[in-house]
Amino acid sequence: MMGLMALVLFALGPAAAFTGVVPAMVGFGLFVLGGLLGLIALVWGGIKAVRGKGGWFSPAIGLVVTGLFLSAALPSGSFPPYNDFTTDVDDPPAFTKAGELPANQGRDMSYPGGKVTEAQRQAYPDLRPLDLDIPPAEAFTLARDRALHMPDWTIRVEDEGAGIIEGVATTSIFQFQDDFVIRVRRHNGGSRIDMRSKSRDGRGDIGANAGRIRAFFAPLR
Repeated sequence: MMGLMALVLFALGPAAAFTGVVPAMVGFGLFVLGGLLGLIALVWGGIKAVRGKGGWFSPAIGLVVTGLFLSAALPSGSFPPYNDFTTDVDDPPAFTKAGELPANQGRDMSYPGGKVTEAQRQAYPDLRPLDLDIPPAEAFTLARDRALHMPDWTIRVEDEGAGIIEGVATTSIFQFQDDFVIRVRRHNGGSRIDMRSKSRDGRGDIGANAGRIRAFFAPLR
């Protein structure tokens, strides 16, 4: 019975979050709860089965759920426990409108620096600005066109005068929403493009924000 419950919660969490039935964190919580119940079903159900006090159905399901859960959870240990990353840790792009969104009311949208900066330098040394030998107006158009073609991105601010593009990225499974800002400004006779990506939920991000920045810059570089 416990194994079946684990399987239901493990599958229900992502499905409910993806369809919008529950918020992303609730769906993620159900997913984690299913994984933990799967581990309990594997251990406790296995002990009962060995003692002849139960069948192997529940521990077998627990084994499957535990295996899937660990395959998803274990890689998270290799990522920094933070969720705000940028190409310029010394002068990170600032959000201008994201703090006005209802979902961000009361949230500190400033860059944390300190331990986050040091963690990024160690974990993501490849996150760096993009310098282009073109005028800022052309660089802004290039950055805007790239942003508009990014899957699961919604652009909310396009301010060419300030060189700022802001938007929200939605993750594919749990539908977590992360805020991002792209900054274009004059640099050494050409242009420099920077980006910052920040999660709304949780503490860590399993590399999602760094991956988003890399995906945006990859074709531009």
